Amino acid sequence: MANLLILSLILSLLITTYPPWTNALPTDITNRIRTDPNAIREASSDYGNLVHHVPSAVLYPSSINDIVELIKASCYNHSTPFTVAARGRGHSVRGQAMAGGGVVVEMAALSRNGGGIRVSWSPSLGYYADVGGEEIWADVLRVGLEHGLAPVSWTDYLYLTVGGTLSNAGISGQTFRHGPQISNVLELDVVTGRGQLITCSRNKNSELFFGALGGLGQLGIITRARIVLDKAPARARWARLIYSNFSEFTRDQEHLISTNALNYVEGFLITNKSTTNQWRSSFSSPSHQSDIASLWKKHRLLFSIELVKYYNNLTANTIDKEFHVILEELNFIPGLIFRRDVPLVDFLNRVGNSGDGREEVQAHVHPWLNLFIPKSRIHDFYDGVLENMVPRLRTTPGLFIFYPLNIKKWDSRMSAVTPDEDVFYNVGFLHSGGVNESDVFEVFNSQVLGFCEKAGIKVKQYLPYHKSREEWIKHFGSKWSIFQQRKMKFDPKMILSPGQRIFN
Repeated sequence: MANLLILSLILSLLITTYPPWTNALPTDITNRIRTDPNAIREASSDYGNLVHHVPSAVLYPSSINDIVELIKASCYNHSTPFTVAARGRGHSVRGQAMAGGGVVVEMAALSRNGGGIRVSWSPSLGYYADVGGEEIWADVLRVGLEHGLAPVSWTDYLYLTVGGTLSNAGISGQTFRHGPQISNVLELDVVTGRGQLITCSRNKNSELFFGALGGLGQLGIITRARIVLDKAPARARWARLIYSNFSEFTRDQEHLISTNALNYVEGFLITNKSTTNQWRSSFSSPSHQSDIASLWKKHRLLFSIELVKYYNNLTANTIDKEFHVILEELNFIPGLIFRRDVPLVDFLNRVGNSGDGREEVQAHVHPWLNLFIPKSRIHDFYDGVLENMVPRLRTTPGLFIFYPLNIKKWDSRMSAVTPDEDVFYNVGFLHSGGVNESDVFEVFNSQVLGFCEKAGIKVKQYLPYHKSREEWIKHFGSKWSIFQQRKMKFDPKMILSPGQRIFN
């Protein structure tokens, strides 16, 4: 709350005039720069509601050229370069898309509600969509389905920008089969920290292509991505299974991702008796929720596997049998299986759209911690964290995710980092609570990281947040040298994405 009061005080003192460096910009671009309190306040906030860095100005671009000219003004026409950060829909949780004292580029100003999405086909590439970096994945899905097509790799929440997820990785329950979203990109347009708009791919300007994917916005702003599409299935057979035994829970997940029988696999922790009320879709009747609540009282920690198999009219007659064969091989608690059968779009959009959620964000904090954990150490992680720390977290419950990924579906040339094992787990502590609860979550997160450090579990943060250069060097590991070289090549004045706190 104190941070918000300080932010309000700073905003009240701002004078709505253009910073001196705007003199280097064409007049039509200057007219799209705002310094008013509303614009500054919006650019100083994000979903996490933990960090508030105040920029000097906000650019609402009408074209990619506006972004190019802004970065050129920083590089070449100003004695002290100002920093620049691209902001999608404000879903960062620790100020990663902010630029304290710099300029935030509101990428949503470019969005045309899917108008920046063009579906094509070529003999060499197959089906693909050219998508503006400012577009959201929900619109990519909508436009693709108009052609009977869809991307193959998703995030759980579809109202994120394409440029934003590709700057990280983009993961969900389809990742084990198709890889992260960055593994399903054919080409990019990137505005670098030198103010150059460069088209790149695996075979053209490949250093920028591999560096920008998973590059946390450090090498450039992604303004277009060519995304792989495939024929869209019509429906999704969807089930959730309940487990009380961690070994069986992980063993079944690892079995499921070792085959191509399913299209989606994710695991969840059931940490309290009200968790079922927070599930992202309703599978069970109140009586079933009562059954799970009673079981939770006995075990204090339960597990759930959510799995999906797609099908269409040609396979509708066999889906029941195929699904039954898959379930027969699993070791969930008999009777605790919940099923649904829904159109593809209903499954992919299961989280819905929380919108900008400004009122909700102001009242809540989301101190998320996302970790990649080597498969070889998940039982140590269970003993130290899941069994001992999670049950003691007596505060507003969040959603806790726990599912495996295959490293063979990731491209090591890209900037995203993973543990060095064939299989690793994505663990997401997606905390949500009142502003006065943030310290409780932060202490928990620190204890989790401290336990991993002490136990020698070589975790990697996904959507990383580190406080020192040494921590970032450790995070990137063997990729640090080449990442640093790419930074010096494409953003030598270290203008871009200062909110990541890597080079700034």
